[in-house]
Amino acid sequence: MKPLQKRMSEYNIPQLFMAKGMYPYYHSLETGQDTVVYIKGKKVLMFGSNSYLGLTNHPKLKEAAAKALIKYGTGASGSRLMNGNLDLHDELEIKLAEYTGKQTATVFSTGFQANVGTIPALVGRNDYLIIDEKSHASIIEGSRLAFAKTLKYKHNDTEALEKALTKTDRNKITVIISDGVFSMEGDVAPLDKIVELADKYNASVMLDDAHGLGVMGINGAGTASHFNLTDKTDIIMGTFSKSLASLGGFIASDFNTINYLKHSARALIFSAGIPPASAATVLEALKIIKSEPQRIDALWENTNYAKKCLKQENFNIGNSTTPIIPIFTGEDSKTFSYASMLLNKGVYVNPVVHPAVEKNNGILRFSLMATHTKKQIATAVEKLVECRSLIEKNKVAQFA
Repeated sequence: MKPLQKRMSEYNIPQLFMAKGMYPYYHSLETGQDTVVYIKGKKVLMFGSNSYLGLTNHPKLKEAAAKALIKYGTGASGSRLMNGNLDLHDELEIKLAEYTGKQTATVFSTGFQANVGTIPALVGRNDYLIIDEKSHASIIEGSRLAFAKTLKYKHNDTEALEKALTKTDRNKITVIISDGVFSMEGDVAPLDKIVELADKYNASVMLDDAHGLGVMGINGAGTASHFNLTDKTDIIMGTFSKSLASLGGFIASDFNTINYLKHSARALIFSAGIPPASAATVLEALKIIKSEPQRIDALWENTNYAKKCLKQENFNIGNSTTPIIPIFTGEDSKTFSYASMLLNKGVYVNPVVHPAVEKNNGILRFSLMATHTKKQIATAVEKLVECRSLIEKNKVAQFA
């Protein structure tokens, strides 16, 4: 056996959990993302989706996608730099800039590519990147591709951030990068303090707002809007796969930065443009967010109700202040047991273990949608209580 194949064959962790009936990933959904989905013909309450505003099945979005499909076909058939730039892409960039409050924007094929393409393009060998230790994987990968010196600081710890900033050269480029809303534990970056330190040390600020758009700020314009610091946030990154109900990503910033990225970010200029149906879907989603502000209100009402219910049942939900609610479970086997039992009881949540969180600090990522009903939330919490009771009584075999 060749060395590569040998190493691949030795990786058997998923198989071990499968043998225990506790493998929690790659479930095949037989319906679209909604508050109720079907898995293997069984009705399941969905509390693991990133469709915060519940727009993925909105009839107007489906209609917009269908019209774009008929007019433009199925794909862009090339990079936007060359032949794959559609008028839909241009229109979308204008609308995204307006929405986020920046001068202009550029659209990438995915949110992951937006970070992986932008970060190494911004900095060179003698520059600095400073990132939160709990940054999204795309930020970490982007920093690995960059030639700059990368420094990490303790999660949301502005004293640790300042300590890192003291190690930089103020005459070189320094970019502080943070998630706006952290995707696993649902807490929010202290953007006000980050911006203050950036000004003090002559650094720029890049915000990954994948989970903030559509959720935080005025009309869901994001975390920078929430803090009223859009002008002080130099670069805003976002995705379409969450509140905007599609696929793709973008960077919004000033004209000069976007002009540079459009001609330098490899993940942009060497990737095909997003399909026309995806672009049209986001354009329609932006319209609906503006015309139906009650969706954001409903999302926060559901969030507050769910937190109240979980706290009443003494679940540890950490410091979340957003619709992403972590339910701390501990070791991997316990986390997977919860997820497996919940699915059997008709509730879908995301089990999250190391390396996405610290070792033996697994969580159930319980996330809300604007379209959830109070009854659905109450049912999910009831099933969580039932599972906890069984696990605590050791009626479920734990994986050793």
